[in-house]
Amino acid sequence: MLDASLRERLHPGLDRIAGGLDAAGLTPNVVTGIGFVVGLGACVAVATDRWILGLIMWLLNRLIDGLDGPLARRVGETQLGGFLDIMADFAIYGGIVVAIGWSVPDARVAALVVFLTYYLNGSAFLAWSSLAQRQMLAGDGRSLHFPAGLAEGTETIAAMSVVLLVGSYTRELLWAWAAIVAITVVQRIRFVAVSLADDRPSRGDQEPGS
Repeated sequence: MLDASLRERLHPGLDRIAGGLDAAGLTPNVVTGIGFVVGLGACVAVATDRWILGLIMWLLNRLIDGLDGPLARRVGETQLGGFLDIMADFAIYGGIVVAIGWSVPDARVAALVVFLTYYLNGSAFLAWSSLAQRQMLAGDGRSLHFPAGLAEGTETIAAMSVVLLVGSYTRELLWAWAAIVAITVVQRIRFVAVSLADDRPSRGDQEPGS
């Protein structure tokens, strides 16, 4: 919900940092790899009950994730880079939830439901991204097409940060977050259904006798 406006506001600063990374000889894939390692560190810290350290590393991971895109646009975007970026994002998003569930046994069912909503949400926008590319629809400059929704990257950062910072009511906070992500799944399904409402097979695509 907030991703587009936040990206616009942060773009100048992230682009300047990306310029420094370019001058230092770092490639976008290396930056993605560094962010992934930091994210893994956040997951380990949370799973071992060092939540403040985990929070710091989680926020650092998200900052680094915001740099590989501007850097790629400077030096040239690649399909491999986009693939690695989304894989790293999914791994850390899911990893943080698993780590919280590992650390707080009472919150494990809620964490599992959050994980399920992530799976459905990711499936919805990945499927739409494939369809949008086939139809040559314009995107927002990122590797994939992301339908807007209540829970996007910014909200995910905020939600996990609140869970880690508060340190209590973990189960309740995760249930609330699962509900928000579930609403986003419904929003994206509806968006795709409306977008494809006029999609009809041509006569050449129909099976003989249909």
